[in-house]
Amino acid sequence: MAEQVFKELLYGKGAHANALACVEDVSMELAGRRIENFPHSIWQLVGHMNYWMSYELKRIRGEAPPYPEHAAESWPAKSAPPSEEEWRGCIALFKNLLAQLGVLAGSSPEELARQIPATHHGHTKISSSLQAVLWQLVVHNSYHIGQVATLRRFFGAWPPQGGGDSW
Repeated sequence: MAEQVFKELLYGKGAHANALACVEDVSMELAGRRIENFPHSIWQLVGHMNYWMSYELKRIRGEAPPYPEHAAESWPAKSAPPSEEEWRGCIALFKNLLAQLGVLAGSSPEELARQIPATHHGHTKISSSLQAVLWQLVVHNSYHIGQVATLRRFFGAWPPQGGGDSW
């Protein structure tokens, strides 16, 4: 695995926005804002990314987390965080999960080739090596961070304090 490339995508280099910078300076009020015809708030997007990073890290550790019966289970039900403390906790978890993925990216070639046990029949249809799972997560996050960046631009809250392209 090209560890450097993975970390650049994970933390935002080149065409990718820095995932952490995109969320760490978002206020609780902004995190819960919604726009018409867009299904999620920033709070929900970050919660969803946290859900799947946590889920896959459990699989990587050899646990067998139950696969959600419905997609809705991987999203926070309410559009706004219930409290400032929970929003800050969500961001802290996001940061921690990104760091765990970054560490795994530096695994040996043998470890990266290790097959991750399936917990859902859909896993058997795709590559489930550690490397494949890590790449799926970074692409999943990139997709949703793009949505966060778009929402921030719409709300007039771009670029983030941590920096981001504004052209």
